[in-house]
Amino acid sequence: MSEGTTVRTVIVDDEPLARAVLREFLGAHEDVEIVAECGNGFDAVKAVTELAPDLMFLDVQMPKLDGFEVIELLGRDVGVIFTTAFDKYALRAFDVHAVDYLLKPFSEERLAEALTRARLRLTARQGSVDGEDRDPAFDVDALVDDARRRQGPLERVLIRDGAQVHVIATDRIDYVEAQDDYVCFVADGKSYLKDQTMGAVEASLDPTRFVRIHRSYLLNIERIARVELYAKDSRIAILRDGKRLPVSRAGYQRLSKLL
Repeated sequence: MSEGTTVRTVIVDDEPLARAVLREFLGAHEDVEIVAECGNGFDAVKAVTELAPDLMFLDVQMPKLDGFEVIELLGRDVGVIFTTAFDKYALRAFDVHAVDYLLKPFSEERLAEALTRARLRLTARQGSVDGEDRDPAFDVDALVDDARRRQGPLERVLIRDGAQVHVIATDRIDYVEAQDDYVCFVADGKSYLKDQTMGAVEASLDPTRFVRIHRSYLLNIERIARVELYAKDSRIAILRDGKRLPVSRAGYQRLSKLL
């Protein structure tokens, strides 16, 4: 970072006392400007989207959305320093290339070390041209996908629609359809678009419940009413609500193993 540059910072923690401690410690650093304080993950997503800060101090365990879900929803270039009372999340934090991981209660000196790392990270990022060759630590989408694969099947899917966040339990999903550069989650008769690849979705869902029946469709097998022959080596899956989805030859082989 160049001399005189301000580090615009957001504090996210559901405990007022924890926010107050961070506010006090950060007050000793003249180059740090606190642009927002948030008590939950939803407010954090809104604040970072609107304010585009450089750095976020983020608690892990919070109601409604945890810290990792906040990162997934943001999917943007913001440095993250995790603050938590639990050391069990450390490995996962660095899986998503957090700047640092502060274990509560932490000292002013330890916070200063984390800020030094953040400044170095920001300097490296600002040294890139038009976002090219940027620090891979800010490639949030790929990093979150990679970390999630190590955590077991998802129990819920998060989809951001402007300022609104949809939280969909995976057992509510009927099927997923590929649509150009997006995927469409269909649940409870409603459709939700997400900027994600079908391969990433397939890797994140429970393979004993969701099967790729076609290159464009991933189906919750609990929604199947029956499968009918449509043409040679081609079948149709008919869902309980009457929806008809194509089943490829390879898809039928995969489906048969689960039915």
